[in-house]
Amino acid sequence: MQILSTIFYFIITIGVLVLVHEFGHFIAAISLGMRADVFAVGMGSRLFGWNKKTGFSFGTLRSDVDLDGNTDYRVSLFPIGGYVKIAGMIDESMDTEFLKHEPQPWEFRSKPIWKRAVVLSAGVIMNVILAVAIFWGIIYQQGKDIRPVTEIGYIAPGSPAEKFGLRVSDKILALNDKPVKQWDEIESLLYTESVGSDLTFHIERSGTPVIIFIKRTSVPDLTEQRFGILPTGLVPVVAAVDAGKPAGMIGLQPNDTILGVNDAPVSYGSLSELIKAHADKEMMLVWKRGDQRMEKKVTPTHEGRIGISLEAGYTGTVLHLQYGFFEALPVGIKEVTLTSQLFLDNIYQIIAGRASFSKSLGGPVKIAQMASRSAENGLTAFLGFLAILSISLALLNILPFPALDGGHLVFLAYEGIFRKQIPDNIKIGIQSVGFFLLLAFMAFVVYNDVVNF
Repeated sequence: MQILSTIFYFIITIGVLVLVHEFGHFIAAISLGMRADVFAVGMGSRLFGWNKKTGFSFGTLRSDVDLDGNTDYRVSLFPIGGYVKIAGMIDESMDTEFLKHEPQPWEFRSKPIWKRAVVLSAGVIMNVILAVAIFWGIIYQQGKDIRPVTEIGYIAPGSPAEKFGLRVSDKILALNDKPVKQWDEIESLLYTESVGSDLTFHIERSGTPVIIFIKRTSVPDLTEQRFGILPTGLVPVVAAVDAGKPAGMIGLQPNDTILGVNDAPVSYGSLSELIKAHADKEMMLVWKRGDQRMEKKVTPTHEGRIGISLEAGYTGTVLHLQYGFFEALPVGIKEVTLTSQLFLDNIYQIIAGRASFSKSLGGPVKIAQMASRSAENGLTAFLGFLAILSISLALLNILPFPALDGGHLVFLAYEGIFRKQIPDNIKIGIQSVGFFLLLAFMAFVVYNDVVNF
């Protein structure tokens, strides 16, 4: 049943994202006087559909049917995503029959550059709108929890924070002259707003003000390596357990809170290091389940793992902020902006060779796992995952790569600059190469998912 649930949520996730994207192209094309020959839910052969010319019908349409500019709304065989076929546009379908005829007024190719640019951008815009709407709705409905803590509770060994002299129990008062009163503000300044800037920490250490200045050139890029600080109050909570690994064998369960290893208390940051330090060595693991304290001996694998994934539980004070309907909108937009910045930073790190290509990529298997796991955590978690994935789809599609929306926009930019279109045969060639490169890329991503499953 688990695999069926995973497949179901994968289909729902991809289906919603792709349909929203394609609907953007569709509604923009129709609004700007272009014809859309097909709007399909799913991919592959037509199962059934409806159009104004032939009405409702099952199976594929006859090849000699002339829809007179009407759209065939259809459901296709494979329930993954969907697509829209805009008349007079060279797309991934490689349908070039229209090139045998003169451009018609309703075709994509006959419209001015700005209208074509709007149509090409509309899918990305719809994905961004979806993400904003989801974050807006979540924040309006549930508000936002704030951790009013600025005290450092953990510093990762070998991290930039340790290297430049920050210490556990330091209280961060300001970062780059911006006062901070909560940990989310610190992370926002570190990983998004101050990217590329020098860092100036104003801290309180044992009642004494201290200033620590760090030149950005002395710090590794923080999208590849975390700065190395965590707040006080974070405890390691078990998110998932591999039944065949040591943790599963001693009965550890999701939502258990790990308290210590041997006689040493642990934090969310230190647990993984302690487990690795006991590779192939027996240790006493202490944890809490509800109000019950439990302990058992366990031996990590030679890689220093016991087969669990962790999430941070916060035991400190939490302030709950509630927003009005319109107040929640700018907060939702900020969430989309921050997520976009982190995604683009990660893409840059991959291109620059500073981030592992294989570890940074997630394909259908990983998406299915994450979709299923988020759905198990409730509707809000699933919608949040959907919003993040919608932003990722939008940003990937706008990249200037052949067969993507960004690649089509490059063609338009060339036309606008040089006042002439790229010849159709060259467009088709570039699109074909781009399409097969994308297929090869997807094959690698699927392989990478399976290998790391």
